[in-house]
Amino acid sequence: MLDIGWFSSGRDQAAIGLLKVVSDAIKSGSIQGKISFVFVTREKGEKPESDRFIDYAEKLGLEVMALSHRNFEPQLRKAGLEESIRLGSDSPILENWRKQYDDVVMAKLSHYKPDMIVLAGYMLIVSAEMCRKYNMINLHPALPGGPKGTWQEVIWQLMEQKAKKTGVMMHLITPELDAGPAITYCEYDIYDDHIKPLWRQWEIKSKALQEIQKNDGENEPLFNKIRRLGLKREFPLIVATLKSASLGEFSILNGEILSNGQKLVHGFDLTNEVERAISST
Repeated sequence: MLDIGWFSSGRDQAAIGLLKVVSDAIKSGSIQGKISFVFVTREKGEKPESDRFIDYAEKLGLEVMALSHRNFEPQLRKAGLEESIRLGSDSPILENWRKQYDDVVMAKLSHYKPDMIVLAGYMLIVSAEMCRKYNMINLHPALPGGPKGTWQEVIWQLMEQKAKKTGVMMHLITPELDAGPAITYCEYDIYDDHIKPLWRQWEIKSKALQEIQKNDGENEPLFNKIRRLGLKREFPLIVATLKSASLGEFSILNGEILSNGQKLVHGFDLTNEVERAISST
């Protein structure tokens, strides 16, 4: 039985949806495992969205632990964020804050021995120490080798590149952001006949990208369409990945993904399984 830890910031309805779909798959027997704990970066009373997430996890009978990242060493965090803005990258101060925060989190979780931890809407970068301690997997809205960054940054990059295809992948968390090896992925078309008119509208716009991002943002039609196509596939891919893990089809050892004792180089292509799941709903 796969022992799963669950990390989330509980910041929106999608966080509840992710937990629900995996919990339902466990109850149905599709995933042969259990969620042994849920860790949240917000505490009760901080935000209505995370309060709803915590309430939902508790209603499922799951043990929930929380540590507010905003209230943890706030002056050190503020100094780290400010210095990172000046440097244009993570500052040593912020990395120190991150290590201190994760040290406390790991102490809270010391009596658990999860086979893997799923980062599901977890909005913090984890420290190198935590990466080494746990097998942590994360969903990233791009194909292996594709754009890095937040899902918003990924979509803007796809649009700038005039990409014809993209995907969603589950990958191992490593100290280097979004650079861990792919475990599973699915691919889909973002330039088929239904989307081409939106691409044409996008291509004839004369405004600069930054202006479009500022004025239209996530409501830009092509951006919005690509996001919805990805969201449809995120839940099925997470379920399929955990199902595969629970069946022993892959394992994680010393930062590598193994299948049948061999290093898995490119990850499992689960496109067909994901598309079947979408068509059946």
